[in-house]
Parts: sequence; C-alpha cells; structure tokens
Amino acid sequence: MEMMETDNIHLKRPLSEDKEDSADEIKRQKVSEDQLQEKVNSDCKTEAAAEGPVNPVLEDSKNVMVLNEESEDQQDEEEIGESVGEGEPESFADMMKHGLTELDVGITKFVSTYKGFSGILKERYSDFVVHEIGKDGHTVHLDDFSVPVDEEDPLEEIFTVLSAEDKQRLEELQLFKNKEGSVSIEVIEDTKEKRTVIHQAVKSLFPGLETKTEDCDGKKYIVAYHAAGKKALAKVRTSTDPRKHSWPKSRGSYCHFVLYKENKDTMDAINMLSKFLRVKPNIFSYMGTKDKRAITVQEIAVLRITAQRLAHLNKCLMNFKLGNFSYKNHPLKLGELQGNHFTVVLRNITGTDEQVQHAMQSLREIGFINYYGMQRFGTTAIPTYQVGRAILQNNWNEVVDLILKPRPGAEKGYLVKCREEWAKTKDPAAALRKLPVKRCVEGQLLRGLSKYGLKNIVSAFGIIPRNNRLMYIHSYQSYVWNNMVSKRIEEYGLKAVPGDLVLKGGTATYIEESEADNYTIHDIVMPLPGFDVIYPKHKIGEAYKEILAADNLDINNMKHKIRDYSLSGAYRKVIIRPQHVSWELVAYDDPKIPLFTTDLDKMEGKTPAVLATEGKYKALKMDFSLPPSTYATMAIREVLKMDTSIKKQTQLNTIWLR
Repeated sequence: MEMMETDNIHLKRPLSEDKEDSADEIKRQKVSEDQLQEKVNSDCKTEAAAEGPVNPVLEDSKNVMVLNEESEDQQDEEEIGESVGEGEPESFADMMKHGLTELDVGITKFVSTYKGFSGILKERYSDFVVHEIGKDGHTVHLDDFSVPVDEEDPLEEIFTVLSAEDKQRLEELQLFKNKEGSVSIEVIEDTKEKRTVIHQAVKSLFPGLETKTEDCDGKKYIVAYHAAGKKALAKVRTSTDPRKHSWPKSRGSYCHFVLYKENKDTMDAINMLSKFLRVKPNIFSYMGTKDKRAITVQEIAVLRITAQRLAHLNKCLMNFKLGNFSYKNHPLKLGELQGNHFTVVLRNITGTDEQVQHAMQSLREIGFINYYGMQRFGTTAIPTYQVGRAILQNNWNEVVDLILKPRPGAEKGYLVKCREEWAKTKDPAAALRKLPVKRCVEGQLLRGLSKYGLKNIVSAFGIIPRNNRLMYIHSYQSYVWNNMVSKRIEEYGLKAVPGDLVLKGGTATYIEESEADNYTIHDIVMPLPGFDVIYPKHKIGEAYKEILAADNLDINNMKHKIRDYSLSGAYRKVIIRPQHVSWELVAYDDPKIPLFTTDLDKMEGKTPAVLATEGKYKALKMDFSLPPSTYATMAIREVLKMDTSIKKQTQLNTIWLR
C-alpha cells in the first residue's frame, strides 16, 4: 500500500490580508457540495456557480507551518480548523500540548551531523507539488487538453440541449423521486438530428433511463422512462449486458486521463467527479492517493466514460483539470507506480548558503532514515498505534475505550460532546445522536455497537471499513519499526554489520561475517513484525522480542484469532536515497508570489513571476523523487534537522508569529 503525504495540520496566520478564517472556508466548501448534491441535474454553468468560480481557487496564505505535518485522514485538518476558530496561536499551542512528538514514536536519529535551520513548508499549498511516476518510469504531467477523435462519440450539443428544468425532472425520474413513470420533453425544432441529440443527451447523462419518440396533438415528444426498474440506476454495464447504444468494440473499455488537482484529497476529487458524471466512485481506479494540501498530478482510469464527457468537466469544476486522455483495455492498480516526484518550497529559511549546500548534498549522497512519518500515528492525544496494540492483544474493551473516550487536545465540538455522552452513559445510540457526521470512525463504531451490542464488539468494530481498521495495526507495526531502526543506528551506526538483513531476489537473508564489507547501509532492511519475517541476528533481534513482550505480544505467535488482524510482516529499507535531487535558493519580497510554474500555468501560458535579486526573504526550492511507501516529510526533516510533530511545530510557529 502506498504511503504518501496526505495532508498537513496547519495554523491560521493572523495577517491583515486574510479574507476569511479557515472555519468559514470549510463551511463554504460544505455548502458548495450540498448545493451540488441538490442541483447536480442543472446545467454546467449552474453547477460551477454552486461550486464557486471556474478559475483555480485563489491561494490561501493564512495557513502556515514551520514544517509539514500530515494527518492520518482528512478529518484532522477540519477538526482543528473548526475547533480553533478565531483563537490566538498560543491557545492552539496550549491545546496541542497533549499531542505526540517524534520521540514518542521512535523518530530520534539523523544520518548527518551538520547544524540544521528552520523553514516554512506549505505556507501556500502550491509550495508542495507532487507528480506521479508511472510503472514505466515516466513522470506524469498535464500537458494536453485535446480529446481523442472518435466517430461514435456523441455530439458536444448533448451537454446543452436539455434545459435546467428538463434535467431536474430527469434527475428525479432517475432517482425514483417523482410519482410519474416517465418524463416527456417537447421537441421544439422538430428534425431527426435534433431528436437524435436529445435521445443521446438523456441516455448519456442519466444512466438507467431509456427513451422513445411519441406524437401528441401534432407535436413530437421524447419520452424518458426506466427500462429495467431500480436495478438499472447507475448500473455498470458489461460486455454481456450492454446498453442499447453499447461501447464501441474498437475502443478500450477504460478512459485513462491525467488529474491535476489543487488542495483536494484524491478520494474527494473522485467523489466529486462521480457526482457530476452520475456514476459510482468504484468505476474509477488509480495507482496511489496523493496529498490534499498540495498541487498533485496523477493518472486515473474510469470504466466506459468517454474522454469527451470527461473533458466537459473542465468547464464545470474548480480545483481540478483533466487531460491527456487515452483509451486502454485495463484499469489501474494501487501500488503499480514507481514513486512520486516532489517539488517543494521551504519559505523564510534561516540557513546560510553553506548550510543549505551541506544539507542538500548530504540528502543526495547519503539520504535519510526511512521512518514512518508522524501522520501514520494520528494527531490527537490517543495515538493510532495504541488502538492497534489493543487489537493485537485481543483486548476489545480497550479498543472501544481508546476510540471513544474523552481526550485532551483540539477536536470538533460535536466530537467532544459525543465522547462526553459515551463516558457518562455508555449508550451508543445516545452518543451517536451527538454526531451530525456519522461517517467518522467514532460514528461507525457507535452504529456497530447499537446494532450488535456491547457484548459483540468484534462485529461492531467490523462495521468500520477494512482499510481503516487495518490502519490501526499497521500503525503499531510502524511504531515498532521506527523504534527498532533508531536502536539499530544507535547500536551499529551507518554501516552494514554481520547479522543485518538484506534482500536477495525478494528474500531476506543474513549478512555473514565474511561478507559484511560487501554491503552498505543502503542495502540493509529491517522487518515490520509478523509471522512471516525473520529478525536480525544481532542485539536488535532481541530488542524486537523485548518491545513486543512489553506489550504482551509474542513475537513467535503473530497470528490473530481473526484473520484480518494477523500480521504477516514485511521488510523496509533503513535508508532511502532520493533520486533526481536538485535545489536552488530563491530571494523574494512578496510572500504570496508563486516561486515556480505549475503544469496548469504552462498550459494557460502564464509567465513565471519575476523574482527579486535581493529580496527580504529567502526560500529553498528542492526537487527529488521517492519510491512508494516513503515520506517526503522525513526527507525534509533530515534537511532542516527539526521535529516534524504537530506539537513541536505548533510551538515553533507561535514563536514565529509573535
């Protein structure tokens, strides 16, 4: 599973140019999405207006952090944003004093010894750009908006031939929200071509509906109706069950395209695309999820949606652009990518030119410790690895307690009330009523407890989506790995020693005394604990047993009673050396000025900003590529020599803001 930067928890910067606080922005986005849900049948311009201006969203410079801090899911950012509101940075720092530090999760070592310096990462989301590297080694870019020519594609007119009122009625028919069994649309300009376009528009835009032409009082009407009842709604057709107007045999079943997105999570983007296309999100596939607070470029595949229809969304959606369309016979699979290329700007750096040079040369030549980043462990006072440990111990009462009990720190108000209700009554239904948003983990668990009762917690916990449940035990594995790698480096330094593990043809083997000089630290791997791995033969092997025994777990029995929670284990490189590392120091006066050009800027012909030769501020622009399962923030941590935890960064940030 690819572990990428997902988001950063960021503070509100109290500057005069701020036009709205983060809570207002979140509410605005929610209102926009609600409007979209209700009026998805209206024409493209109306939908775009509900979302906001068609132009890319203006930069939000109020959110600032001295170093990137990611969250395990997208809720964390919103929770903090809404909880803090207009509070002073110091009050936020006080709330976060209960959070984790790197020391708490075993992140304690660096590979180099030079003195670090400070810098601000993601002061603007456009300071962090990610380009996916496909399985063929090609870096994905958005550089073509053209649509493949296909004689069987419907006319462009299908997107505008229906009025907003027609679309409203058809939407209600499609969703079985009206009493009538059909919708009639009068053909004003009665020609065969006009009728054909209306037929195509209804069938293309409203899956599950069929059409026919009828005469009434000397006028012609297109009548839309359900051909196969509710089962036809948003049904994904196959070669053995085609629509009347089936997908051309000569065309690949999947339309691949490049998705350029700004300040949106990958799944949020796909959910939005599916709403506009009126299809289920599961017909989309991709190789990896990308950061939210960033500009990211990645390949997406979708089943039997035309490039023409996808390209039309460029007129409707803000924060997204779709391009580089092609038809292929296969979807995409998670993990197929070779990695990601990062372009990162660290603003307002304090390091001298010589310090920066030493730091970046060390990153290029030696690399960084391949720690699991802080977002792997959550951002609140209850770390995710503690829940994972309780699952592995088969201690289900503890699992429920850790997830639902009151906790100090920054959280949304309704979550605080929900936890208080649970602590007071242990009544899942009563606690659930305190939650306006039921899809969070707390809501899912409470719904499960309401259904199965407190005596069947395993089934109740099973209501939480599988990936979310496994996140907890993967977090525990990561916690153990981080601690063991720190201990390994402390004990033996940055050289290969007998008893270390290396991979040969995908199989882990021990380094023998006679061959230690044949390997370097870059060859060494360390195991994530599980029943299908071996452990180092030196002191660190014993340390694995000790850390697990301290948590009442048996290293020789990592199989769980419930198969989903059995850990097979895996191997992970100790040191990662980034590829294609380059950097430059940039002077600037205006904090809002973009410091490099994006794919979209190039497509729109925007000229790069003119930078000052001797500006007030200095920024470090860095480029590097990383394989999957590595964290860009851990590379940046090595450069800056700074704690990346939200607890420490909040403290640093409040000092900088004074």
